[in-house]
Amino acid sequence: MENINFDEFKKVDLRVAKILKAERVEGSDKLLRLEVDLGEEQRQILAGIGKEYEPESLVNREIIVVANLEPRTMMGLESQGMLLAASIEGKPVILTTDKEVPPGSEIR
Repeated sequence: MENINFDEFKKVDLRVAKILKAERVEGSDKLLRLEVDLGEEQRQILAGIGKEYEPESLVNREIIVVANLEPRTMMGLESQGMLLAASIEGKPVILTTDKEVPPGSEIR
């Protein structure tokens, strides 16, 4: 694992986001399209978690996202951030909050 300095780490903008809508991406068995609330704005995030999570089980959940990641196009759709997940035996486990936190709250 390569170390980064603190100034590099400070560039990463981690935020709490609330999932407003989740649906499968046509043509993919693992990609989900999430509409999330980041407090002052709503965004679309694509996540490869569809084999482990049903879209309807994600609605209203709070997740942790990298809010300042450069947008990326996948399967013709733009992803405007990235959710954080651990990998347990190769399967994603979404990182979330243990208490209700307002959307857009900074992770420090």
